[in-house]
Amino acid sequence: MHIEFRHLRTIKAIHDTGGLARAADQLNITQSALSHQIKGIEDQAGVELFVRRSKPLKLSAAGMKMLAAAERILPQVAALEAEFSGLIAGSAGRLHIAIECHACFEWLFPVLEQFRKAWPEVDVDIRPGLAFDALPALRKEEVDLVVSSDPEELPETDFTPLFDYEPVFVAAANHPLAQKDVIEAEDFRGETLITYPVDRARLDVFSQLLTPAKVAPAAVRQVELTAVILLLVASNRGVAVLPDWVVRQVSYNSDYVTRPLTKNGITRRLYAATREEDTSRPYMAHLIRLARQEAVKLQRADPVAG
Repeated sequence: MHIEFRHLRTIKAIHDTGGLARAADQLNITQSALSHQIKGIEDQAGVELFVRRSKPLKLSAAGMKMLAAAERILPQVAALEAEFSGLIAGSAGRLHIAIECHACFEWLFPVLEQFRKAWPEVDVDIRPGLAFDALPALRKEEVDLVVSSDPEELPETDFTPLFDYEPVFVAAANHPLAQKDVIEAEDFRGETLITYPVDRARLDVFSQLLTPAKVAPAAVRQVELTAVILLLVASNRGVAVLPDWVVRQVSYNSDYVTRPLTKNGITRRLYAATREEDTSRPYMAHLIRLARQEAVKLQRADPVAG
């Protein structure tokens, strides 16, 4: 038996209106065409769908089963059509984000809070990109956007700049290194370095400073939360290197100070990596715009005193 969506719509229209003439008007077809369609369905099914000579026209037991299917299936089809219309119009879609920057969670959450209000039909999810290879996952369409500070030459992939930041040295106000104007790689010898639980190759302090200088700290202590890192630093349990905007955002008191790394400082840039066909989607462009705006707010915050 071959049942089409129009057959289900026909059964429901006849049931709702109680007659062929009114159902034909609702479906915008002739009564003759409607009668022919019903006969075709009954011939295929081998059963009668209506109780003949009843007024109003009533469904048979078999017809009620088809009505139940119509009432279950047609709303699902309508929802799917609406979803596809949203995709075509750019108002709906999927936005699964991978983050290769541990500290970026604190920056991204306010962005996503604004985004969800503007794009309620977009399915948003966040995956820590530090737990897997985020850029290959982007190409495999497992995620849709990667926040990364390490752009690569990849086919059909765009790296859109978000904002620049400066990794800065953080120490307790009474730490000996707090007396220095600039912190060099050699200053980390003998120190306990407090970092996020991230592979060293993905930490700015190692990739941009210590590894090139072939310097290693005395110990590395890994801590999940920025607030705890700062509390430990303020308690003189170690030193840290954090993005300047992070320290501005969660400044608590003057128990710790920040200092630039090297005489010229170190500047890094965050990018939004997306597949080429997704970069121009309206909701993707809006997210990137919100991300840049939030970054400006963070960079305008008052720096830590010291």
